[in-house]
Amino acid sequence: MTSYTLRQLNLLVRDAVETSLADEYWVQAELAECRENRGHCYMELVEKDEQSHTPIARASAKCWATSWNLIRPHFERNTGQSLRAGMKVLLKVYAQFHETFGFSWIVTDIDPTFTIGDMARKRQEIIRQLKEEGIFDLQRELQLPLFTKRIAVISAETAAGYGDFCRQLEENEYGFRFEVTLFPAIMQGEQVEQSIINALERIYNEALVSPSGDGRGAFDCVVIIRGGGATSDLSGFDTLALAENVAQFPIPIITGIGHDRDESILDMVSHTRVKTPTAAAALLIENLKRVADRIEDARQRIPVLALQAISNSRHRVEMAENRLSVAIDRRLTSQKHRLENITIQLQGYDPQRLLSRGYSITLYHGRAVRDPAQLRPGDEIETRVEKGTLKSIIK
Repeated sequence: MTSYTLRQLNLLVRDAVETSLADEYWVQAELAECRENRGHCYMELVEKDEQSHTPIARASAKCWATSWNLIRPHFERNTGQSLRAGMKVLLKVYAQFHETFGFSWIVTDIDPTFTIGDMARKRQEIIRQLKEEGIFDLQRELQLPLFTKRIAVISAETAAGYGDFCRQLEENEYGFRFEVTLFPAIMQGEQVEQSIINALERIYNEALVSPSGDGRGAFDCVVIIRGGGATSDLSGFDTLALAENVAQFPIPIITGIGHDRDESILDMVSHTRVKTPTAAAALLIENLKRVADRIEDARQRIPVLALQAISNSRHRVEMAENRLSVAIDRRLTSQKHRLENITIQLQGYDPQRLLSRGYSITLYHGRAVRDPAQLRPGDEIETRVEKGTLKSIIK
């Protein structure tokens, strides 16, 4: 019976692999793990069932430093991402079996366009879901308060971008004063999503309602900034959970996470997106400047408007006085004519005019006698004629 040492047997396997799998192959797989060590990249590849998402194939892969130093920058330039677990990739590999370390696929190239397509598909799926939930545009329905001065900042505490942001606010040329509160978060790597969500929860739970009970929130807006990191490390800003939290946050969120080639989903659902932390500071300064300009414009216009109002009121009073004078004159003329007509009418009833026509008036005790039966013998009556008075005794 022939027997082999383990090394001999492994060398036979090595020969068989190198003979039967001498070509290079393009393979689609998902990265279950990806890490660098001494300039080499070590990967765990997995294929999952489309329905159950359980692994149906696994393999190890390596990219030696000589290839990795060329492949990595090319991949990151084109995708804007670094290789990470969960990413789908198209790798060019050849088989290698080492008698000591076992089987592995050796990576000689990675096609970034495949990953870009998969990333785009995932992004579109997240955007579609956000729109179906009716929350994609919620942040843009909010309004920055006129006096946006109390700022909650989510950033790494030691990030250069956070320092630049604070410095620009403090040194603004108009002398505006801002109140900045930092809520530290991890802004690079796989923990970005949960770290920012936790910071948002702290802002909401601990600081959204002011302790004074005056009904105003403790902050006017939230600023999420990142500076100094690699543009290839932005995958944490393209997740559904983070987008849902930001989209539904009750106060405006401004993002300035330091990249300008593509919008992240975080940028898309925020109230306002700017490129850099300093641009976020400039936006807040400009917002206050517009308010200050409006106040100054109002201050200058108030005296002018007041004078215009007084002038208009004076003009209206003068017009009213003129109309009243005309109305009074018309009224007096009308009443004068009416009085003249009444006078003429009264003159027609003047007894003296009747006497001048030859009529007389008989009076008894100063009252006109209309019926002889009113008188008795011996009564003294008075008869008035045009030129005098006659007194008589009734017989």
